[in-house]
Amino acid sequence: MTPTHGTSRRTLLKRTGGAAIAAAVAVPALSTPAQAHGIDPRPGTPGVGDPLYPTLGNGGYQVTHYDLTFDFTPVTYDFTGAVKLSARATQDLSAFNLDTDSLLIDAVTVNGRPAPFALSLGQSGQELTVTPARPLHEGAPFTVEVAYHGNGRTKPISAPGWRFGADGGFASAAQSSRADTFLPCNDTPSDKATWTFHISAPEGYVAAANGELLYKTPRPDGSTVWHFALRERMASELLGIAVVKGTYLYGTSHTGLPLRHIVPQGEEEKYAPIVARTADHLAWLEAKFGRYPFSTYGIHIYGGYTDALENQTLTLMGTNWFKLNAAGNPTYENTMVHELTHQWFGDSVTPNDWQQAWLNEGPATYYAALYSQERGWSVVEDKMKATYEKLDAVRAADGPPGLPKSLGGTNIYDGGALVLYALNIQAGQRAFDRIMREWVKRHKDSTYTSELFIRHAVDVTGDRSLDPFLRDWLFGAVNPPMPGHPDWKATV
Repeated sequence: MTPTHGTSRRTLLKRTGGAAIAAAVAVPALSTPAQAHGIDPRPGTPGVGDPLYPTLGNGGYQVTHYDLTFDFTPVTYDFTGAVKLSARATQDLSAFNLDTDSLLIDAVTVNGRPAPFALSLGQSGQELTVTPARPLHEGAPFTVEVAYHGNGRTKPISAPGWRFGADGGFASAAQSSRADTFLPCNDTPSDKATWTFHISAPEGYVAAANGELLYKTPRPDGSTVWHFALRERMASELLGIAVVKGTYLYGTSHTGLPLRHIVPQGEEEKYAPIVARTADHLAWLEAKFGRYPFSTYGIHIYGGYTDALENQTLTLMGTNWFKLNAAGNPTYENTMVHELTHQWFGDSVTPNDWQQAWLNEGPATYYAALYSQERGWSVVEDKMKATYEKLDAVRAADGPPGLPKSLGGTNIYDGGALVLYALNIQAGQRAFDRIMREWVKRHKDSTYTSELFIRHAVDVTGDRSLDPFLRDWLFGAVNPPMPGHPDWKATV
């Protein structure tokens, strides 16, 4: 997963005017006019205090819209980019930060005026500190434009977000903090924004991005600029841009939702019946959660990726998934349902910080298991019992589901599903279904915490005993007894 070559830090320093990479940024003294007008400009914090990534995101402002122009050259992996952020100050600002990693910054403007900038190290990449020509007032809207360039193969300071295929193209896999390898941004799930994209692809390639394709603009060199809009707000970690040798396949759900998928060029006949299953998956989940929360959906199948990722409106999956199991069943559909469940749990209703991720992965794991059981491929109770037996050891090593020490562990995936399984038994099926359906309805296009979910469960059911019940399951050092299964024991 480590890129093979990259731009040196010496070059990076040169591009940013020789600022020491780990040095603190000097902030100009407050001007007398600013003081005279009763404002108190201060730098925004270089992080929002995420328990797992303290320097992820930035304080002092909230982004309302990103407009990204991205010009990528396949095979060489060179790119140029320009991003315009529309934002609103949440304090009087003398300076503010953007998250970035391995991008060469060419110019920055704030409200159309050139702005000094400098780079320093952050925990999960770099901090781009911008000092506007004039302080920004609390509550004031402002725009930031950053021109930059780079090479996708450059080794980032933190983990890579780029995924490369044999076609010389790429797809983005930005979760949890790698959007900053594609553009300077406020890279925290707590700051969601709308997006527009303008992505160039040379002849023989297609571009992809979250949201709807608006139109395409041909250029004299034979390349095409693809223009997309995502009208619903999205966290940066769900960025789904790509330039690949692929084919778009189109369809609709049973309720008329536009579907668009991207499959490897020349393999359309193989993948067309697979992506066509999406309509049935949507119908199955909409019966449980209500209407799908966005204006389009699809799956991007790419040979340069080996995992599965819930990029908003455009799930990314590797070609390696699509094999029948030993019994000849298409159990890869479980993963398709898992990622589609995320469009409600994680994409529409998004964690305020990464320690809340059990309520992304728990529902996705739980409902995929239910789907598998309905298809006759597995038994939910067997899976939950196996998880219960090992979860005490996982709690001790990695933290309980609601307080994980890191992302990606059994505690937030199978452990999160086990919490929901226990809640279902405790509350009863009808009450549980109301909890989950009302959750994604009431909190659509917002962010959440575990505390909010606990209050929600009590409010929907009127059962105050669910408060201590969920706290024990989410935050306890050991498994509580499983309702209805007194014989279930943790493995010593």
